[in-house]
Amino acid sequence: MYLLIPLSLMLFVVGIWAIRYAVKSNQFEDLDNASQRIILDDRQERRQNLTQATQSTKEQPSPSKPHSKQ
Repeated sequence: MYLLIPLSLMLFVVGIWAIRYAVKSNQFEDLDNASQRIILDDRQERRQNLTQATQSTKEQPSPSKPHSKQ
């Protein structure tokens, strides 16, 4: 008992300090969009890669096939 009560009080104080630190450092500001931001960044990067690829194929002239007469 002499060990458990002070230990539990110390853990309680550390827990309260950790929660206050998280609140003061704005860790709970945007809980919904943080998980979606990863997906949206991937989609945006994929779109940019696709537009760059299509622009580069449009700029390069397509090789013309020689017409053979029989």
